[in-house]
Amino acid sequence: MLVGSTVIMCAAASSSSHADLETILVSEQAIRRRLKKLGSEIKAVYGEEEIPLVAIIHCALLFAADLLREIPNPVRLDCIRVSSYRNETTSQGKPQLMHSLSLDVANRHVLLIDDILDTGKTLAMVVALIRKLSPASVKVCVLLDKKGRREVPFEADFVGFEIPDKFVVGYGLDFAERYRNLPCFGVLKPQLQNPPEWA
Repeated sequence: MLVGSTVIMCAAASSSSHADLETILVSEQAIRRRLKKLGSEIKAVYGEEEIPLVAIIHCALLFAADLLREIPNPVRLDCIRVSSYRNETTSQGKPQLMHSLSLDVANRHVLLIDDILDTGKTLAMVVALIRKLSPASVKVCVLLDKKGRREVPFEADFVGFEIPDKFVVGYGLDFAERYRNLPCFGVLKPQLQNPPEWA
């Protein structure tokens, strides 16, 4: 169940701070403000309980690191690695599990963190994997929700921003392992998506 009024529709900015971006969808300042609110919303649900956090890397690395500092609860962190995009702008078939959990989550209330919910295939697969480890519950927190891309029925419990069906990069999101270090979310210029020299 989605907590509070966490879904925000983003408007595209008229200019970008990076030459390769067509537009900025979410600014660095907006991300920081939303992270503080997400931390409060998570605290309200989990109370004083210690939270086992599972981050999907690499994309959720920046988001998870910044969100952790906005959650006052004691936490335990683990990471799982999944590949679905490779060097393309669309998800390539079934997600592949590259590295699984080492944290014991049995009988614990787990919070799974990912950068973006689009087709839903990756998060559905990871949630199913975690449930096999007998947690008390699994909730999902994503920074971006791209509802127009959904292929399987899946909704997150905590959402930062709802965005349109555009290929976005920055703040951990990449294209061919580039642009992760941008502090905002922006739409990559069409001519830079799948350029031959990156093949």
